[in-house]
Amino acid sequence: MRSRWFGLVIAVVAVALSLWAYPRLPPSVVTHWSLNGTPDGYSSRLWALAIIPVMLVIMTVIFNVLPKIDPRHENYVKFLSSYWLIANAVIVFLLVAHGLIIAAGLGFSIKIDRLMPLGIGLLFVFLGNFLTRVEPNWFVGIRTPWTLSSDTVWRRTHRTGGWVFVIGGLVLASTALLPRAAFLPLLIATIVIMPAIPIVQSYVLWKREQSK
Repeated sequence: MRSRWFGLVIAVVAVALSLWAYPRLPPSVVTHWSLNGTPDGYSSRLWALAIIPVMLVIMTVIFNVLPKIDPRHENYVKFLSSYWLIANAVIVFLLVAHGLIIAAGLGFSIKIDRLMPLGIGLLFVFLGNFLTRVEPNWFVGIRTPWTLSSDTVWRRTHRTGGWVFVIGGLVLASTALLPRAAFLPLLIATIVIMPAIPIVQSYVLWKREQSK
């Protein structure tokens, strides 16, 4: 999970899965669902099987390039292990999404409206555990004008942000178990509140720092 080329391994797995599934899938495959789990978007079999493997390769390349072009590239040495854990967690999440699309296309009963909040929630819990280790940079973490203007504000905001991501992720994951009537309001509230807390905190901390 800490390897810079882990994404290419996952991409190979995704391609192998696509090649296996291609002759078994119908010409049209569901690739999008509404929030209540109803299919509302279809793609050709080729496109449905190709899009995520292509994304995996592109993202692996991007994750390898970012530390080299970041104006604060020297900071990546301080959290490189966590950087790759964060990057590769996103890549694994995409592989899981690829598997769900294939499973649904093969006729399995996939409750995407339940599984995706669970998956996204667990991803946020994972990311929150490593967010506190991210040093100031321009591409990864909570990047506001105020965190980018002060290393102190960056670190204090990310300490809070780590907890917020973990708690928010657990709330998101729990929505998979709630009645449908409670699912959407809680999902929207979590998505709005979770980023708002560290953004507001970063501004407040920056204003205090400037006043001194």
